[in-house]
Amino acid sequence: MSLSILSLENIQLNATAKTQEEAIRMTGDLLVKRGYVEPSYIEKMLEREALTSTYMGNLVAIPHGTEEGKKAVKESGIAIIQVPNGVEFGEGNVVKLLIGIAGKDNEHLDILSQIAIVCSEEENVQKIVAATSQEEILEFFEGVN
Repeated sequence: MSLSILSLENIQLNATAKTQEEAIRMTGDLLVKRGYVEPSYIEKMLEREALTSTYMGNLVAIPHGTEEGKKAVKESGIAIIQVPNGVEFGEGNVVKLLIGIAGKDNEHLDILSQIAIVCSEEENVQKIVAATSQEEILEFFEGVN
């Protein structure tokens, strides 16, 4: 059975995270729970973050695993976590939108470019952070499936 890359169940509203690590683990847990990755992928996400921050600007972070972490990916998928109160992501950066990515082969590159287009508009990010339903958020990423 093939999972769609992004569905309503992959979107979590009003999450709170005290730390960057907690936020990344939460994002990874959602990818695990939805069946996209093995639990070991979460450690690869944290390793990736230690190498280079996945903070993208505009209140957005896109945590994902290392190259080695790809072995733990079962299917390409995205988890979106809205953190309205924000979480400190190092160097004074605050993140209110986490978009966790698991990519098989190079599918994640297409996914990333779609997300980058949506999130490069600060206005879009503000609307996603303020959204009150999963459907509202999904609409921004319609092109991702």
